[in-house]
Amino acid sequence: MTEIYECIINPSSRSGKGKALWDSLKKRFDQQGMEYHTHMTEGPGSATRIARELTGAGRPAGDPPIKLVVLGGDGTLNEAVSGIQDFSSVLLGYLPTGSSNDFARGMKLPKNRDVLIERIAAGKAFRTVDVGRLTYNHQTRTFSRLHDETPKTVRHFLVSAGIGFDAAVCEEALSSGTKNILNRIGLGKLTYGAIAIRNLLSADRVEIDLTLDDQEKVHLDHFLFAAAMQLPYEGGGFQFAPDADPTDGKLNICLIGDMSKPKMLTSLPAAYIGKHYGIKGIYHYQVSRLDIRTALPMWVHTDGEVVMKSDDISIECLPGAMSLMI
Repeated sequence: MTEIYECIINPSSRSGKGKALWDSLKKRFDQQGMEYHTHMTEGPGSATRIARELTGAGRPAGDPPIKLVVLGGDGTLNEAVSGIQDFSSVLLGYLPTGSSNDFARGMKLPKNRDVLIERIAAGKAFRTVDVGRLTYNHQTRTFSRLHDETPKTVRHFLVSAGIGFDAAVCEEALSSGTKNILNRIGLGKLTYGAIAIRNLLSADRVEIDLTLDDQEKVHLDHFLFAAAMQLPYEGGGFQFAPDADPTDGKLNICLIGDMSKPKMLTSLPAAYIGKHYGIKGIYHYQVSRLDIRTALPMWVHTDGEVVMKSDDISIECLPGAMSLMI
């Protein structure tokens, strides 16, 4: 049976650079006489729908894994992963072309894209990683400015998921003119820092209750955000979980609250270099499952993609669920 590469491409990622990178991969496929199909994304939710169709029911038993390649940023990758119906039936390849590239940074992917192209063209499982799963136990009608027309109650992630201030920053960044301007001059990774500083003083702070691994209870009267990290970085390079390991079956939880917003502002540089633990008001946990309830609905994100506000979510780790060709 001829094996086919299914390629999901975001042509507008990083102001069109995704198209140029695709041309390099296409050339490699053509040189080796490899069969492939291309699927261009067209907007929010497009990559999820494509991945769902490619990996849905009806595949004959015993078929080889689907070789799914994603070209785009962390958001395109997140959408594609959230659309995969059966992780065990997929080999995933990825070529980063986004502005933040927290997945590539956290996985320490080679900066030389030719190395990644060679690995993808080899078509074999290079390593396996954990997958995070977020469930909206309560869905509100407050949707992000850029969201899928048919939001799902379950989303998966490879980098991080969070609720509160960090998700609010992501929500603004998704349709930010600042991001577009910085992308054009090659400084797109500064988008999140710029928006965070501007919005910190207006961020909501409400009560939060966490349940860790169905046992330990944590309560804060005022929280800024809670992030469940699979990898060390989010938000364009903020090292919120410097010890995160995508193969240990655990989520690294960074919880920030009961501290003033000016103090949070002065703590941002420490968080950028992963030296924030030890600062009063910043807490760290390692868990397999996390349940979160907040007094008011807050923005929620998975890998920087924001769908809606919620006040009741669950996050869990699926150990070794995804096989990568990179």
